[in-house]
Amino acid sequence: MKSAKNILQPEHRALKCALLVLDDCNTLSFAAAVDPMRAANRLADRHAFDWDYVTATDAPARLTCGLMVPGLPLARLETCDLLIVVAGFHLARHATPSLLAGLRRIAAGGATIAGIDGGPWLLAEAGLLDGHVATTHWEDLDNFASRFPAIDVCHDRFAVSGNRLTSGGAMPAIEMMLHIIAARHGAGFAARVAGLFLYEGAPQPGTPQRRTGAPHRHNKLTARANALMEAALDEPLPLAEIAETLGTSPRTLQQQFRLRLGTTPQDHYLQLRLAEARRLVTDTDIPLMEVAQATGFTSQSSFARAFRTQHGQSARDLRQARTQPAAP
Repeated sequence: MKSAKNILQPEHRALKCALLVLDDCNTLSFAAAVDPMRAANRLADRHAFDWDYVTATDAPARLTCGLMVPGLPLARLETCDLLIVVAGFHLARHATPSLLAGLRRIAAGGATIAGIDGGPWLLAEAGLLDGHVATTHWEDLDNFASRFPAIDVCHDRFAVSGNRLTSGGAMPAIEMMLHIIAARHGAGFAARVAGLFLYEGAPQPGTPQRRTGAPHRHNKLTARANALMEAALDEPLPLAEIAETLGTSPRTLQQQFRLRLGTTPQDHYLQLRLAEARRLVTDTDIPLMEVAQATGFTSQSSFARAFRTQHGQSARDLRQARTQPAAP
């Protein structure tokens, strides 16, 4: 096994990349990997990055939008500096012995390996994240940690651990690519690349994922409170306990939530729980009683009322609508 070269250091030479694109990955994740490199080449007026598209087999990869991406079959990829695995749905189907062996082969050749969205799962299945810090999408973090105990799973938007990089989704993938660009070509150059996308700032590794958007509306206090809430959806914390943990008063917390988010901490907490409940109803087959328990409701009746009020229909009706075939 060759020792991996550190790609996160200043270097003028073009970084040779391979993007392994798998069926059913989403278009935004694919673009998040490619477009920052394209923009960097444009600004540098040279090839700061060279890349090839790679597929699992001879067939093109079909993205969730229907876009077909032809590429070099993984079995024929000989070497690269950075292999980026972009995956989305149906990961168990993708985790074939030949694909996992191909990932191990490229890693053994000294390449840095990165995973986006579902990519970290495949890297983990190949044993390439054992002993490393890694992340994946927040929806899957608990299952990921349970399935792969040899990995130091973190809740970050993206993680860098030696020659392994993992991203929780499409937007953190942009940040991960900007991190690579900054390491090789300087923070100022990376900021110019970010500016082409009207992207303000590039969070560093260690920035936690959030289940809701618009993080710019939070201040430090409300963001920390939000993180505590997200970590305890199944057993909601009393407002006084949250305030005490944060070293403030319930009144101050109330004021800051109203000022920054236009709501109360209690209502914000309830919205987080009901958003998670909807995800569990639509994306899993967990019994509705367990959905209620997983989102902090002590009775099925209180869960049913809150769910209908928030989402306009019952959890049962929503699940049935999901399972019914679409009309021709």
